[in-house]
Amino acid sequence: MPVPTQTQVREARALALLRELGAAHLDHPGGTLLAHLERVQAQLGAWRARPALRLAGLCHAFYGTDGFATALLPVGRRADLAAAIGAEAEEIVYFYASCDRAASWPTLGADESVPAAFRDRFTGQVHSPGRWSRRDFAELSAANELDLARIDPAFRTAHGPGLLAVFTRLRGLLSEPAWRDCQAVLGGTP
Repeated sequence: MPVPTQTQVREARALALLRELGAAHLDHPGGTLLAHLERVQAQLGAWRARPALRLAGLCHAFYGTDGFATALLPVGRRADLAAAIGAEAEEIVYFYASCDRAASWPTLGADESVPAAFRDRFTGQVHSPGRWSRRDFAELSAANELDLARIDPAFRTAHGPGLLAVFTRLRGLLSEPAWRDCQAVLGGTP
């Protein structure tokens, strides 16, 4: 029997924790929160994201988000999630969950000459994240929003044009496959 990889062990721990904390029973567009998280992880895998980003996709709602208030864990328990999925993946999860979208999304473009002003909704602090953090955030955001747009035509109709504008601004931070899917799903030219 082959020995599981570190990524497989972390994914199994994440899934066990998600089930233990009720993600399989929380309503979410397209079924349950767990189903959504698994689709986001799969989408990131299809885009060939590295293992830490795929794990973050699976776990991106642990602390709730600016768009999904239900938290499976309080932010004070970050160490518990890091122990399950690794520090790098947990940092991506925290960064994603902490985003004050109204304050931060307009500033997170790919243009390095314009400093990004990312506001942490948990602490209120504003900082300028590096390119890799913004790239992970953009890719995870696209996977999340595209899943919602695919599952819910009313969501796509209401939010598609605005999301396409956001992802067009973030274009330089997105992988080619992510950008192509943004265009195809949100109504741009594939």
